[in-house]
Amino acid sequence: MPYNAIKYSKEGHIARITLNRPEAGNAINQQMARELEEACCQINQDDDVYVVTITGAGDDFCLGSDPGSVETGCRPADAVAGIDRPVVAVINGDALGQGLELALSCDIRLASAIAHLGLPQVAQGSIPMDGGTQRLPRIIGRGKALELILTAETITAEEALEIGLVSRVVAPEVLASEADELAETIAAKGPIALRYLKEAVNKGMDMTLEQGLRLEADLYFLLHTTVDRTEGITAFHEKRPPKFKGK
Repeated sequence: MPYNAIKYSKEGHIARITLNRPEAGNAINQQMARELEEACCQINQDDDVYVVTITGAGDDFCLGSDPGSVETGCRPADAVAGIDRPVVAVINGDALGQGLELALSCDIRLASAIAHLGLPQVAQGSIPMDGGTQRLPRIIGRGKALELILTAETITAEEALEIGLVSRVVAPEVLASEADELAETIAAKGPIALRYLKEAVNKGMDMTLEQGLRLEADLYFLLHTTVDRTEGITAFHEKRPPKFKGK
């Protein structure tokens, strides 16, 4: 399908999604939600995509959602969370409400030093509905998550870094290049191993330690049946970069 509310491109093994409603602070509407869901499906069906980045056009990452999308229960964060490749949120500006929920559904979050983050829904008589009440506590802990949600506080990128909400804070002028460097570093790894790693960590978070260790072992042994695993070992012994094929 043609995309308008988002931009989608692919370069090498990196897929890039840009929220493309800068005149509205990249607020999520029904069209954007549909296009995000379609892009996520497209990515999962494309074996040539190893890693995904998501950012916003203009000065904001995403300032939340249009009233219509809230009323109809649009939940694009679920679609992003369903991508089976590593996903990097490149938070180029403010990420508020459903915009932060979208970033929470990604695996790694880089933030511009000028960004602000928050879930202000309770101040509007509502609550987060796109995963905020579930993903935020899993990332920063129950107590701090409740504090942020209950107070509707907006925090700076540096404060987000201190509590583990983002993994890096970067000067605005170098954010894009640092995000590209990170994506390229990840994309150089074996694509099957990347998917298995994400599955092991994400599913393991909701398992007992014993169950998680069993999942890790199962995926480890499955990986040994792949062509990529053989290539990785061969390249190591031959002291050359591996040429992974996703098989």
